[in-house]
Amino acid sequence: MSSSASSARGSVNEAGGAAPDPYLPGAGTNAFRVERYELDLDYRVASNRLSGRAVLHGVTCVPASAIVLDLAGLRATKVLLDGRKPLRFSQRAGQLVVSAQNPFEARQPFTLEVRYEGNPRPRRGLWGEVGWEELTDGVLVAGQPNGAPSWFPCNDHLGDKASYRFTVTTDANYRVVCNGVLQSHTARSSRETWVYEQADPMPAYLATVQIGRYALLELDSGRHGTPVPQTVAVSHALADRARAGLALQPAMMRTFSSCFGPYPFPGYVVVVTEDELEIPLEAQAMSILGPNHLGLDWESQRLIAHELSHQWFGNALTAASWQDIWLHEGFACYAEWIWSEEAGVMAVADRAGAAWRRLAAEEQDILVGDPGPGRMFDDRVYKRGALAVHAVRMAVGDLAFFAVLQDWTASHRHGSVTTQDFIMAVSRATAVDAESLLHPWLYEEPLPPLPAS
Repeated sequence: MSSSASSARGSVNEAGGAAPDPYLPGAGTNAFRVERYELDLDYRVASNRLSGRAVLHGVTCVPASAIVLDLAGLRATKVLLDGRKPLRFSQRAGQLVVSAQNPFEARQPFTLEVRYEGNPRPRRGLWGEVGWEELTDGVLVAGQPNGAPSWFPCNDHLGDKASYRFTVTTDANYRVVCNGVLQSHTARSSRETWVYEQADPMPAYLATVQIGRYALLELDSGRHGTPVPQTVAVSHALADRARAGLALQPAMMRTFSSCFGPYPFPGYVVVVTEDELEIPLEAQAMSILGPNHLGLDWESQRLIAHELSHQWFGNALTAASWQDIWLHEGFACYAEWIWSEEAGVMAVADRAGAAWRRLAAEEQDILVGDPGPGRMFDDRVYKRGALAVHAVRMAVGDLAFFAVLQDWTASHRHGSVTTQDFIMAVSRATAVDAESLLHPWLYEEPLPPLPAS
């Protein structure tokens, strides 16, 4: 089995660039890393007009003559590199190329300021439309996997995590919700400005802006024994539905914190749009649901649990390459099963058996550990990935299994991980040969037997 770490590292080319993630060949680079983004956005809801100023603080990883950022559908109007005009800048094929007056050496810090404007819109690709999307009355940003460049210039590389500061000015009577902690909210005439600080590092695809006529309500998490603040941004008309639909979320938070280790962020926000959504979305320390996801039925509740669990698996711990997306989705699907048992709906073993039988009836033509870009979000990545997690649990026993998961999330908190990292973590902590155990689940097409309870 080949380690995904080699795919994530890429290869340096003669121009000083680096091979991007093979699943997103037109996005991102590891020729440099961004340590911090400072985004100052001015947005007009009625005309969908965005004016932005992005300041990126970064450092080169290899010698380079240019900094190449991802920016799609918006026009850069002014660029400064370390406070001065660059040799030149140009845009083509969804990229902003900033050529330096003097070539960069490896490990050289830089500051890049980009002013830009336009009418942001989603990007179309293999996964439908992703990125900045207008709602009936507001905005939704869905960044996974390559939607971030639709609203700010970035290094859209899964392994490049940075801190963020968002300053967003928009029309009065709209609430702006971004990742992180609200620092200030000011109003002047018909405009309001919201400032958020996201101190914990995150990749660009998890950065988000949500704009709507939202009020904030708090979920009662204290009686469920969890200190994590949980709030909901929702219209007054949908507030009662949101409170009812999310009533069990504090208990989910308690369960997952017990199983996976402490919740990794200062708080958790759920945004409920007025528009119905095809699927819910997750961003760092946030989930976005439609009103159609607020039911008390299992399908709605499992989605609420799924998005919450991504805060551990996907956000605090992020795959170094999209080929390892099962480390996000397989674990989040398994978290659904854990909640199902905790809530008294169906035992984990029964969920695993039902999933195995459905998979057995389907084509056996996917490698879950390397599904290919067109199948990144195939349901088999979720279900068979969850069965791979279940196979580990059955092999090592509950005590060792949850100890491994808690050490896994603690050791790699706010970092990037690979399948090989997980295999090594299981093998080090137990007597199980994790590579032999997981290889058939992840890197062979035939479905292995259902793990014995």
